[in-house]
Amino acid sequence: MSESTRKPSNKKALRLSAAILIGLILGALFGLVMPDWAQPVTSLIATVYLHALTMMIYPLVFCSLIVGIKGIGSVSATGKVGGQALLYFIGTTLFASLLGLFLPKALNIGAGVAVEMAEADVQAAQFTSLVDTIQNLIPANPFAAFVNGNMLQVLVFAIIVGITCLALGKKADPFVKLCEAVDEISVKIVSAVMYTTPVGVFCSLAGTVHANGLQTILSLAAVLGILYLVMALYIVIVYGVVLVKGIGKFSIRKFFVTVLPAGLNAFGTASSSATLPISKRCADEMDVPNEISSLALPLGATINMDAVSIVMSFMIVFFANATGTEISYGLLAVVLLSNTLLSIGAPGVPNSAIASFAALATIAGLPTGIMGMYVSVNILVDAGATCCNVLGDLASAVAMKRTCKLPKTHQNTLTEEGQTL
Repeated sequence: MSESTRKPSNKKALRLSAAILIGLILGALFGLVMPDWAQPVTSLIATVYLHALTMMIYPLVFCSLIVGIKGIGSVSATGKVGGQALLYFIGTTLFASLLGLFLPKALNIGAGVAVEMAEADVQAAQFTSLVDTIQNLIPANPFAAFVNGNMLQVLVFAIIVGITCLALGKKADPFVKLCEAVDEISVKIVSAVMYTTPVGVFCSLAGTVHANGLQTILSLAAVLGILYLVMALYIVIVYGVVLVKGIGKFSIRKFFVTVLPAGLNAFGTASSSATLPISKRCADEMDVPNEISSLALPLGATINMDAVSIVMSFMIVFFANATGTEISYGLLAVVLLSNTLLSIGAPGVPNSAIASFAALATIAGLPTGIMGMYVSVNILVDAGATCCNVLGDLASAVAMKRTCKLPKTHQNTLTEEGQTL
């Protein structure tokens, strides 16, 4: 795998990040004044961009995971990488849920706020979703898993094939070489699509702002401001200080500069799955071994829902205070566990948390009329939540680079710059 394919120069990456940021700002401003006739145009461009980016997600994930497992060299090491990834993601999601519940509870956020009880046609997610997820992990039809976009089933199928390739040894080399070729092709295509990202996020955000309008945004500004502040602090403290610097011993400054393209793309598209190819490139730039990133990043896009947990927990307490619904600390503990479990297997697509929140609201005993306002909040905060989740995936991968302790032949040495703040 060539260096030029995997690792663009820092100057090019910074220029692209700046262009994406400009696209986001201009997209938000244009969305406020966009005429109705322009909406179909921006929608068309945004859809084409997302399709161009997402068409390579599953070939990239499947092939890079098989190549990564083969590169690890043993079944036990593969289990170690997967186990550590699960530990990081579930642990941070649980902490995020805890923060989202007890912070507004302690500050009594929402008390005295008039909530407009608008109805919304939303079906609550069943609380058996974790059981359903477990029993459907192994795909009865692997091709259907690709067609239907079931990331967990694709991951499990790739792991099974990768471990089998390990067991077969040299007999599987032709197939592994094919996967390496497809992986290279996927990365090359993603690299080309990356240069259209500023236009893609411009159109995506313009459509979102235009659909909601300035009045809706301003009416929810206080709640959104607090949520974004909490997520920003969570990113800096938990991801930057604890995972990247504390555990990974990696430069916080270099980390945030490197992951900026992935974070901005996640913000503009509100899809962690669509950002996977860009996240993979960012991980490569930080010398995260392919054996780690090829498994940890797709798994994170599926089950790492830290920001979603913060938003849902926060809004449960906010609506409880606003509607005068009493939630005991015992019930908060039930909501905490439920929120963590419901996040596992949630798809990494825009607004996937709405059905899960409906289930949590039922558990907490909140009136159904609050769903109308929650839908509005979720749409407006979804971009920031997705950005937070993607940064969490990458921060965990950087931490795992140091804690997984793979054989030295499979690890890249940290650069001197990466070890200093």
